[in-house]
Amino acid sequence: MDIRRPSACALLFSALLALSVARAGPGTRNFSEGGDPAMAERVRSEFLHAWKGYQRFAGGHDELKPLTKQPHDWYGVPLEMTPVDALDTMLLMHLDAEAATARELIATKLDFDRDIYVKNFEITIRLLGGLLSSYHLTGDTRLLKLAENLGDRLLPAFRSPTGMPYMFVNLKTGGVRGAVSNPAEIGTLLLEFGTLSRMTRKPVYYDKAKRAVVELYRRRSPIGLVGSAINVETGAWTDAESHISGGIDSYYEYLLKSWLLFGDKDCQRMWRASLEALDRYVADDAPTGFWYGHVDMNSGTRVSRHFGALDAFFAGELALADDLDRARHLEDSSYKMWRRFGVEPEEIDYQTMRIVSGAYPLRPEIIESAYYLLYFTGDPRYFEMGRAFLESLLKYCRTEAGYASLSDVEAKTKADEMPSYFLAETLKYLYLLFSPRDTVDLSKVVFNTEAHPLPRLPAE
Repeated sequence: MDIRRPSACALLFSALLALSVARAGPGTRNFSEGGDPAMAERVRSEFLHAWKGYQRFAGGHDELKPLTKQPHDWYGVPLEMTPVDALDTMLLMHLDAEAATARELIATKLDFDRDIYVKNFEITIRLLGGLLSSYHLTGDTRLLKLAENLGDRLLPAFRSPTGMPYMFVNLKTGGVRGAVSNPAEIGTLLLEFGTLSRMTRKPVYYDKAKRAVVELYRRRSPIGLVGSAINVETGAWTDAESHISGGIDSYYEYLLKSWLLFGDKDCQRMWRASLEALDRYVADDAPTGFWYGHVDMNSGTRVSRHFGALDAFFAGELALADDLDRARHLEDSSYKMWRRFGVEPEEIDYQTMRIVSGAYPLRPEIIESAYYLLYFTGDPRYFEMGRAFLESLLKYCRTEAGYASLSDVEAKTKADEMPSYFLAETLKYLYLLFSPRDTVDLSKVVFNTEAHPLPRLPAE
């Protein structure tokens, strides 16, 4: 049998995700009537623009530098970062020719037998997640074999005295380094490793990633919060600042989503207890809006009122958790930040509404949250948010070769980078915002933190 022929299971899942654009009239805004086909097609066209620029100037490499039109490899050798990250977006958008080309490139050229130290977290969410999602959408067992090979090469990262993973692992030798890590890099692995276990029927991947989460959670403070940095060898916290921003963010995301994806009751318990602590100590109903700031993990004392582009993911998690009131208010605050500067800055002080860090690296989180809110509420105002996001991207970030990050959102100066997650997440969530609600059934799939849809498979 041709290994590239989709299995019956894959075809069923692909049908679940298939685009079925309703023949609505121009200007349709009613989500229940099938989205906004014209806007969805515009996003699809912009994806093609970015992908063709990558192919022309950086094909076979990790990422495109869109200003100098040069390739960039994260670790000096190509790991096909952009093709792997972008493949399930192509499948979702029914870009069949592009998807076939990317899939063949990945299956025949991607090689993990490299003497390089890679970030376990980044490689897991981008490459392992992308391979698993694309395997399930296509049935191409070559992708699953690559995923299993990668998973085996990442397992040595968990060989710390606590079971929490080291930050870096050598793909060839299994060497590790980076004993000081953070909750996001420790706790954002279970969706991918757990799915690998389900697909290969090998429990070791789930067990290792689950233990890491549990060990981290066990070290939370007496008031239920985690800090920003922890030593995985000693289990001692090295930074007590607590928040929902980068370095912690997706730890909370995966507590919720591991419960949703696997029905894991431990993760359900850990999520609910963590959310209670966050709402009690980190949430801040300030004069400028509803936000989540930064506090000391042991006392709950507020240490700063900073909020940024990464924090905007949490509105989507609240929506997934059926806390739509808080989700709406947090998305409103995030959108206020976007509109104030034309594009959202990396971080602001929400007390003064002044910029703390002024870059915009093409982040997807605010768009992701708008998608979840639209999915669960059907409120057309999230269509309008989506229009504003797309208009800003077109006006400030589009280049001849693709899309560029901004180094300064006030001056609107471009930076020479187009992260792979722009195709994996930013454009995918924009597309979903304008697509029919049943394009993706969230009762059957869960998106990982890189927007790779993973199926809810039964436990063995």
